[in-house]
Amino acid sequence: KRIMAILASAAMCIGLCGCKKGGSDTDWDYIKNKGELVVGITYNMPMNYNDDNGELTGFETEFTNAVCEKLGVKAKFQLIEWTKKEMELKSKNIDLIWNGLTVTEDRKKEMLFSKSYMKNKQVTVVKKENADKYPDAASMSSLKIAFEGGSAGEDIIKATDALKDAAKNSMTAQKDALMEVKAGTSDACIVDYTLAKAFTKEGSDYSDLTVLENLDSAAEEYAIGARLEDTETVEKLNGAIDELAKDGTLKKIAEKYDLADALLV
Repeated sequence: KRIMAILASAAMCIGLCGCKKGGSDTDWDYIKNKGELVVGITYNMPMNYNDDNGELTGFETEFTNAVCEKLGVKAKFQLIEWTKKEMELKSKNIDLIWNGLTVTEDRKKEMLFSKSYMKNKQVTVVKKENADKYPDAASMSSLKIAFEGGSAGEDIIKATDALKDAAKNSMTAQKDALMEVKAGTSDACIVDYTLAKAFTKEGSDYSDLTVLENLDSAAEEYAIGARLEDTETVEKLNGAIDELAKDGTLKKIAEKYDLADALLV
């Protein structure tokens, strides 16, 4: 009887400890206890990029810092390889993916999304001198096309029958795909409209390139990607986004980077 009583008491203690841990050890607690929120990014103008002084800046950079201020944690920006973003998130090398992340049905199986805050689409970028040659996807069928691996640009290439025979050039980042076109080592690239518009504006290093809207690209939305079990963090992110939209902060940041017309909140 004494042995049975000891075992029962031990089991009760284990059960109580387990309940306490399970009730408090949420993903948000993990982030809050660290005091920092690790955000996975790539260098992607105008979202996250280094300015002339080598300081990280951009719409997403300022947006992230503003949200973290609301949440009482410090933002830590971690450069990642875009094709490995899901693995980085699941392994807790990062806490969020926040870098012009397009919401897709496939990605919903891998991560939990915040509310969408910006619209986007995929576009083709070519040299200005060649713009008239490519009125549609069919006219690009024999080209060498660069794209960022794991991006929405790669998705649309795979989904477009007219591009099935095109030579495909997977790059680490979207800016590298643009560099390929500028250098003439790829004929075209398929990238985010937000990035293409920022890079090819007059007076930029890429002003000899132009943006073509010649793809059957459905409207896309940007959101923040969190771990599937991380509902509390996503709720807090959504609350902070709403506050920043309501007080005009988000619009002010977007205007700074010529993105106000793309906001969804």
